Amino acid sequence: NLKMAQTTFSGPVNLGAFTVATAPTDASAGSIAYFSNGAAGSPVLAFYNGTDWLRVDTLAAISAS
Repeated sequence: NLKMAQTTFSGPVNLGAFTVATAPTDASAGSIAYFSNGAAGSPVLAFYNGTDWLRVDTLAAISAS
């Protein structure tokens, strides 16, 4: 049986900060990062699906414009 790990944070979590141009290509699927310009130039959280970084608000790929 696979057991799921759970982590509880008692304060803010500092995610890695990137731009679309510096998006990691060696991330593991399920990774989450903050992109300062990933929502057509505006900040957004995104997750890596193993191929693309997808915005959590729209599920579209991150884009600087």
